[in-house]
Amino acid sequence: MMKRRIIDILRHGQPDESVTIQGWVRTKRDLKGFAFIEVNDGSSLANLQVVLNAELPEYESLLKQANTGSSVEVTGKLVASQGKGQRIEVQAQSVKVYGEADPETYPLQKKRHSFEFLRTIGHLRSRTNSLGAVFRVRNACATAVHQFFQERGFLWVHTPIITRNDCEGAGELFTVTGFDFKDIPRTETQEVDFSKDFFGGKAYLTVSGQLEAEVMAMAFSNVYTFGPTFRAENSNTSRHLAEFWMIEPEMAFCDLQGNMDLAEAFLKHIFRYVLETCPEDMEFFNQRIDNSVIATAENIIHKEFERITYTEAIALLEKSNAQFEYPVKWGLDLQSEHERYLAEHLFKKPVIVSDYPVEIKAFYMRLNDDEKTVAAMDILAPKIGEIVGGSQREERLDVLEQRIQAQGMNPADLWWYLDLRRYGTVPHAGFGLGFERLVQFMTGMGNIRDVIPFPRSPLSAEF
Repeated sequence: MMKRRIIDILRHGQPDESVTIQGWVRTKRDLKGFAFIEVNDGSSLANLQVVLNAELPEYESLLKQANTGSSVEVTGKLVASQGKGQRIEVQAQSVKVYGEADPETYPLQKKRHSFEFLRTIGHLRSRTNSLGAVFRVRNACATAVHQFFQERGFLWVHTPIITRNDCEGAGELFTVTGFDFKDIPRTETQEVDFSKDFFGGKAYLTVSGQLEAEVMAMAFSNVYTFGPTFRAENSNTSRHLAEFWMIEPEMAFCDLQGNMDLAEAFLKHIFRYVLETCPEDMEFFNQRIDNSVIATAENIIHKEFERITYTEAIALLEKSNAQFEYPVKWGLDLQSEHERYLAEHLFKKPVIVSDYPVEIKAFYMRLNDDEKTVAAMDILAPKIGEIVGGSQREERLDVLEQRIQAQGMNPADLWWYLDLRRYGTVPHAGFGLGFERLVQFMTGMGNIRDVIPFPRSPLSAEF
């Protein structure tokens, strides 16, 4: 008999159907002459209750083995449940215990555990209700990402993880080397001689696939990346990871307006898809984590995003009389508290802020006619601040060369990027969305380390 997923049985199973399930025991209740075990296979938030009768072969042995955490295979018949809160259960006809869990040492007992504690048992935390729900929603988000772009004819491209370029210009990169640390070659001035390294020069783990995505957009028009990126920022906050995933579309023949339109439609699509696909998980977050999760999702889906310029945003913040920790002044970057004030308090919905001062944005963003601002845009969301950042890219060779030099970079290091402006340049635009930040926003989870299966942060890479 083919096994069935528990979510399918809970949604569609009917009495008298014969089923086989495989999963892990969540709880066990031993009563006189029979017992109940609840089994979960990861497909749903809810468990499936299994009734064990004393008539089962080796019943007493089963009771000793089928403890919380044990893995089992159950074959039996579906029956209408007599208990509250469940429609159907399994009357077991045979039970096989694959792996027994010691009830004395199994760390996940039937009680609430702190997320900090669960991070110390990263190999088991996915079996909990909270983390199970997170990773099902994460999966739905990823599916929605691909669905959105594929339906619009975008090409999914795999950009390099190892790179020679610092796309963001922040210098927070992990170095990749093949050197034997006991015998590192050095120059006459005792500097490390990276010319003798594996790649013939300094190489890093990428912080962004954007520059390479621009290359591909100049051949395929519309492309997107979805892969891991890395940042060696020594920050131990609830908002930072050293390894995270980024979604980065790039569109040829596209300006800032088209970029903003696509980003807004993109977020609406993902939230709509997750609400439709994971209703039980989202309701769990709404009840247990943040009681505004569903209202926030509905707000994003059904309301048009507000659109203002950076200059307008500064004026609104200056007039607010709010007490901010960081100063508000034209020319300074917006801090999270400013972004959240705009989205949460002033407009009460996502806000797209555009046309930032040239001094606070990257070299590749298109210089506006006023030569004071660039065609950049950030989407600010309630409770989290910036969730999307993007721009129209600078397609003019002479202006791009000037911007690179103004930021103290060497144009020769980006010769291939400049070539895109020499050979068939076009207006083009794109944006980046941190995938973990999206999942955190979607679920209301307080720490970004709890929305990725194996978080990487300073002094933490155990699992």
